Amino acid sequence: MNVVSRARNSTLEEALAEARERYAAARPESARIHKRAREVLPGGNTRSVLFYTPFPTAMARGESCYLEDVDGHRYADFCGEYTAGLFGHSETRIRSALHAAIDRGLNLASVGEREGQLAALLCVRFPSFERVRFTNSGTEANMMALGAARAFTGRSRVLAFNGGYHGGLMTFVGGGGSPTNAPVPVTLADYNDIDGTLAALRTGADDIGAVILEPMMGSGGCIPATREFLLALREATRAAGVLLIFDEVMTSRHSAGGLQKVHGVTPDLTTLGKYIAGGMSFGAFGGRAEVMDLFDGHRPGALIHSGTFNNNVLSMAGGVVAMGEIFDSAAADAHFARGEALRERLNTVCRKHGVTLHFSGLGSMMQPHFRPGSIMRPYAATPAEEALRELYFFDLLAAGIYIARRGMIAMSLPTGDAECDRLVAAVDEFCALRGPLMPSSR
Repeated sequence: MNVVSRARNSTLEEALAEARERYAAARPESARIHKRAREVLPGGNTRSVLFYTPFPTAMARGESCYLEDVDGHRYADFCGEYTAGLFGHSETRIRSALHAAIDRGLNLASVGEREGQLAALLCVRFPSFERVRFTNSGTEANMMALGAARAFTGRSRVLAFNGGYHGGLMTFVGGGGSPTNAPVPVTLADYNDIDGTLAALRTGADDIGAVILEPMMGSGGCIPATREFLLALREATRAAGVLLIFDEVMTSRHSAGGLQKVHGVTPDLTTLGKYIAGGMSFGAFGGRAEVMDLFDGHRPGALIHSGTFNNNVLSMAGGVVAMGEIFDSAAADAHFARGEALRERLNTVCRKHGVTLHFSGLGSMMQPHFRPGSIMRPYAATPAEEALRELYFFDLLAAGIYIARRGMIAMSLPTGDAECDRLVAAVDEFCALRGPLMPSSR
């Protein structure tokens, strides 16, 4: 891993300071790019999840499941564009479809055959989809789904969950809501808390039109919902006339039909995004026909849902190939199994070293936690946990492994045994070297 020597590893603060120094010294070109960008971009970038100090690494290119930064370092990519990069960086069938779409012309200001083809593919796969409409991102998909639910029920309030993230306009990470959230009245409950959630639903029965949640929290820490929790929500919302929305922007990758198919729990509406269009900008919302038909332009008074790039030719072409030819049931099941096996190997390494570090998640998505016990809902990390998470991030970068700054892993389809072995070895070395800085699990 080429990390710091044990002699310089006496305290967490010293170890982290040295890791930052080594990181900055090895990336002068990334530092230059960041400095110039700060003159015109607040913080030097335009995507908060990619910001970290002293400056973010700037990538120059990607191929298969590898990345190369502007300073010439090469990484095994375990970030996977926060689940959007399912197909890696150079899937030949997707590239061919995109080149062909470009050759036919961009911005045609019309409908096209491929949007109906992609819609049909998604309606076959996801149990909740009777009708579907496309957007440019998961954020837009969630906002449109909530708008549809509020219009259908005539109730304005939404029940969401502490630590949840449904895009830049509806985030509850860190407790409460963001000042930039859409002006939608929200009641918050605790994830996986059946009694508390049902009590909140009963209290607001006259005002709550929708319940929205990820069946496994992504940004909130790769925390799976229990099937009992999902079933309780399904029964309670149906009884109360409230629409249940599954945000499967991230979790839809866990089977050909998402986690709703895995659990056998069908929501009223589902939102998608990330990888569905093969790496192009994409979102979708869909569900029960009687709800989605509010947008049917053949009907008087139909709800308006426009967007210049909703059906752009690149996303439609990429999506038809990605979902129609590549990511079928067999590919989804194999990818899920590979991720399950990797997470078990990582946790075995952590147990071997007797450290509190462990990984939660499902399938190809996982998140490290520097505390003991089963993680059932988001929590406020302590300063020591944040420091360990940052140290883990820098140490894995030094080992040539790229992950999300918060530690999340999202595997891509090209990720193979060699890359998994490399990650396990890096975590093994991290536990061996940094173990004295972590609380013991023994």
